[in-house]
Amino acid sequence: MSELTLMLIRFAYLALLWIFVLSAISVIRSDMFGARVDSGSRSERRAQKEAAKSRPKPVRRRGAPTHVYITEGANSGDSASLDDAPLLIGRGNDAALRLDDDYVSTRHARIAASGDTWFVEDLGSTNGTYLGSQRLSQPTTLQLGSQIRIGKTILELRK
Repeated sequence: MSELTLMLIRFAYLALLWIFVLSAISVIRSDMFGARVDSGSRSERRAQKEAAKSRPKPVRRRGAPTHVYITEGANSGDSASLDDAPLLIGRGNDAALRLDDDYVSTRHARIAASGDTWFVEDLGSTNGTYLGSQRLSQPTTLQLGSQIRIGKTILELRK
C-alpha cells in the first residue's frame, strides 16, 4: 500500500474514534442532566399559564384521592396534589413529582384521570413501573391506597 493510502486510513480511523467519543459524552451528559427542553418564548409560556388558570378545576367525588404521597425512598414524606393532573413522575426537571432515585428515568411514569377514574402509565422506562408486585405494560386503573413502585421509591394514592 502506498503511504497516502495508509495516511488516509489513519485519518478515517481517528475521525471514527472521535465520533464515538463525542457520542458517548453526549449520552452521559443527557443521562446526568436530562434532555434539553425547548423553552419557547416568554409570550408562549405566559399564554400556557393563562390557559391553565382558565381551565376549570375538576370536580372530585367524596372519597376520591387528592394527592400522591411518597411512603418509601429518598423523597419519603413528600407529596404532590392530583389537582394538577396529569402528574409526570421522574428525575427530570420537567417532572411534577421529582424523585432522587438512580433507578428512575428522566420521564418515568404519569398519573392521570379519566372522569372519576385514576390511572398510572409507564412512559417506556428502563426499570419499569409496578403496581403492587405487577409490572405495568399499559395504563392501569388506580384505587385509593394503591401503591406504585418506581425504582426504590413507593408512592401511594391518598385523600
